[in-house]
Amino acid sequence: MSKHDTHFMNTFSMVIGGLVVVALAIFALARMVGGHTEVPEVYADAQYVASVDARTKPFAREAVAGADNSAMAIQASPQAAAGAALPVPKDGASLYEAVCKNCHGPGLIGAPKFGDHAAWAPRIAKGKATLYEHALKGFNAMPAKGARTDLSDELIKAGVDFMVQKGS
Repeated sequence: MSKHDTHFMNTFSMVIGGLVVVALAIFALARMVGGHTEVPEVYADAQYVASVDARTKPFAREAVAGADNSAMAIQASPQAAAGAALPVPKDGASLYEAVCKNCHGPGLIGAPKFGDHAAWAPRIAKGKATLYEHALKGFNAMPAKGARTDLSDELIKAGVDFMVQKGS
């Protein structure tokens, strides 16, 4: 190695070493400042500990052949059951606002827009029975009952009537 290369390597090593020392000093300062701002009572709080346990528990468990695996039975979480129920609309207008408007408002995936007379005319010409069947059983990209299979057939028909009367 030449004299210039040796000089470069020495200078480069000193710069890297200096940066490491600065990084360690910043890390130590951050730990020191952070240690003074932490509240020890938080870590003893039962709700905090429970929330940490819930977020950090393993997402998968392994069944062992020949062992008692009854504790691994699938159980619905109370939060999921409580949040799963969607509100049920009362009439055709509220059904349109809650469900149908998502696609028929902007005209997604070929859905006729609410208020677009030209798009609705050929569909209305086929008759309400066909419109009801398409709404209840699905048609092309439209899922059955607008993907709200928890709704009654009468409510879906009321939504079709609303869209035909007001939106066509």
